[in-house]
Amino acid sequence: MPPEKEVAIEMVNISKVYPDGVLALDKVSLTIYKGEIHGILGENGAGKTTLMRILYGNIKPTGGKIKVFGKEVSFGSSKDAIKIGIGMVHQHPSLVPVFTALENIYLGLPSNFKEQVSLKELIERTGIKVPLEERIEDVSLGIAQKVEILKVLYRGAEILILDEPTTNMTVEEVKEFFSTLRNLKKMGKTIIFISHKLKEVLDITDNITVLRRGKVSGSLPTSQATPEELAKLMVGREVFLKLEKQGSRPGEKILRVEDLWVKRNDGSWAVKGVSFEVRYGEIFGIAGVEGNGQSELIEAITGLRRAERGKVFFKGENVTNAHPLKLYTMGLAHIPEDRQKTGLILDMSVAENSILGIHRKRDFLRPMMIFNENKIKEHVERLIQQYEIVVSKINAPARSLSGGNQQKVVVGREFSKTPDLIIASQPTRGLDVGATEYIRSLLLKMRNNGKAVLLMSSDIDEVMGLSDRVAVIYEGEFMGISETSSVSEKEIGMMMGGYKMGEIGIK
Repeated sequence: MPPEKEVAIEMVNISKVYPDGVLALDKVSLTIYKGEIHGILGENGAGKTTLMRILYGNIKPTGGKIKVFGKEVSFGSSKDAIKIGIGMVHQHPSLVPVFTALENIYLGLPSNFKEQVSLKELIERTGIKVPLEERIEDVSLGIAQKVEILKVLYRGAEILILDEPTTNMTVEEVKEFFSTLRNLKKMGKTIIFISHKLKEVLDITDNITVLRRGKVSGSLPTSQATPEELAKLMVGREVFLKLEKQGSRPGEKILRVEDLWVKRNDGSWAVKGVSFEVRYGEIFGIAGVEGNGQSELIEAITGLRRAERGKVFFKGENVTNAHPLKLYTMGLAHIPEDRQKTGLILDMSVAENSILGIHRKRDFLRPMMIFNENKIKEHVERLIQQYEIVVSKINAPARSLSGGNQQKVVVGREFSKTPDLIIASQPTRGLDVGATEYIRSLLLKMRNNGKAVLLMSSDIDEVMGLSDRVAVIYEGEFMGISETSSVSEKEIGMMMGGYKMGEIGIK
């Protein structure tokens, strides 16, 4: 008989009821073995992060018990969890931006701290290489995540909780990151991998637990799991992971970009002479590793950043450097890639955010420009129901929502403007499988109804699955534009790495 596995974490009947009466967790039980990578799957608001914050000592459970390596524990704070070897890396790195990676790793250590292994040796053993002397504000989010991991490992963590760690990573960064996790597993570390990305969980984990609405809906070995089964456990219904796409019937040009040049904040060129067009009845995709100018390109088209040279035409009119309000009144809507910086005003309520840009509509106003609160309430409740937004009340501040539900507010608001062209930047980033399916189906429906979509995404599957034509951007230039039916993912990947279309044999 094989030796019995040692249990690292045992959570029994964990419940959490918040003061406002919200039941976040309902008698959740979970067993995690030493030296495994255990996936925690679930939709936004399913209770994944709440469960792990309880394990990490951030919040106290209403009921249940926790055992770590067979010993029952009760945490007063995360300091207690750290003392017994539990470390947590949050979705958004909690590092000091102006400090170097090295300074952040040492930050907060007690004066009597005794290192179990030197930082240099830790880096060599784990393979987690980071530029220690660079400031966090100057490195990618993928590097910042690695710094966070080094920080908790240096403090002696044997159990590592990773909350949506790949949200802001590029495809290559994810591959490298997974290699790091496998190294940590070989070292005997226990890793809890919280995610809603089926592909990644199936790739990296040994066992999977699925939460739905605060309860365990299933627990199984990864080797026995399928994407379809996991999606059904997450959502409670069959989910179509690949949407059926009808043949396109492109019409006239709605957007034309000619020789556009755009600068970054530091004055360097982000976009260098890009030209393309988008037509009614099609989805035009832009693929590329983040940081290659696609963000600045979209901002210039939507009036959020100045174009230095070149022209943008919308519906035949020159709208280069036009105000965003003018573009909206002409029929353009924009789902920005960063919901927290440009998509929402976090201190405003969900209701207020849901009418941004359309708050001057007659429907929402009484005489003397006073808001019609009943009409606004009807509008918000319709969006909440249609997009399944989880919110305690419509007057709750937007910052109180989970990242996925914040994204749903942005997407719902922009679609409610009934635009002729929607520019969607990373529209499904941070969304669970059910919401992702729904938003992708909305984009396809819009295109099938003769409207136009400009899609910018770092998810190759998303770009290839939705787009009729795709452009690949590298260092501010288009490597080529092709019908998606005429190019493979491998060829797209090569162009994302800097090869022009002609160099890889595509005409």
